[in-house]
Amino acid sequence: MKFSVGQEFMAELLGTMVLILFGVGVVAMVVIFASTNPPIAGQVVNGGYTNITLGWGFAVLMGIFIAGTISGAHLNPAVTIALAATGRFPWAKVLPYIVAQFIGAFLGAAIVFAVYHAKWLGFDPELSRTAGVFSTFPAVPGFWPGFIDQVVGTALLMGLILAIGDKLNNAAGAAWGGLAVAFVVMAIGMSFGGMHGYAINPARDLGPRLFSVVAGFKNNGLTDGSGIWIVPVVGPIVGAIVGAFIYDLFIGRPLARAGEAAQGEQGVDPAFNLEQQR
Repeated sequence: MKFSVGQEFMAELLGTMVLILFGVGVVAMVVIFASTNPPIAGQVVNGGYTNITLGWGFAVLMGIFIAGTISGAHLNPAVTIALAATGRFPWAKVLPYIVAQFIGAFLGAAIVFAVYHAKWLGFDPELSRTAGVFSTFPAVPGFWPGFIDQVVGTALLMGLILAIGDKLNNAAGAAWGGLAVAFVVMAIGMSFGGMHGYAINPARDLGPRLFSVVAGFKNNGLTDGSGIWIVPVVGPIVGAIVGAFIYDLFIGRPLARAGEAAQGEQGVDPAFNLEQQR
């Protein structure tokens, strides 16, 4: 099946919007329905951090269900850029995909705020302490701790996305790939979520953060001069490219060479394009 750029644009927009609806929605549930005002540090409320990691994993799965067939469900500018950098995706489509992802993330955040608006204003009437529902904030001050965290987390995400989707590595990956990617996101959150909130996605972080600015949230990490927004934008892009190239160098290319050798031994034309099997 072949789809137009416009159809792919809308699929990415809607898929990312669904991702944010479920992801930011679960954070809102945990934060603004806390039993104390403000919540006590470390308090388990509505499932607490466990719910957040599960919710974000299922959010990715729902986004994949929406957009997977038409656009491939990148839902993440870092993924789109890494796929283009490794020759898997045309550079001409990168900008439309990224624009769609940011618009979808912004709209998803706006809808979550609209749904919870009355409760939100009761919990934080001055919008002075809940901007973190929309976007990530560092546990440790400074650029490098969060940057390293985002590079590692997104490298894991990208490398595993390629491993799951590579037919030479996982012949049945297409049947359960969406669920596997959801589990990857859950695992990253559980293992590396504390340092900078495991954004691992520039649109997931900056899109809702932009909405928080428009909605009047204070201490939003964008207009307060802190520069917090830079890490979850730059770190994931670097991490995704690193993860993609590491996968190709140590797993993808060896698999392709082994496949070519096996085909040669069986009398199949070695010029056969193995990339068609990916």
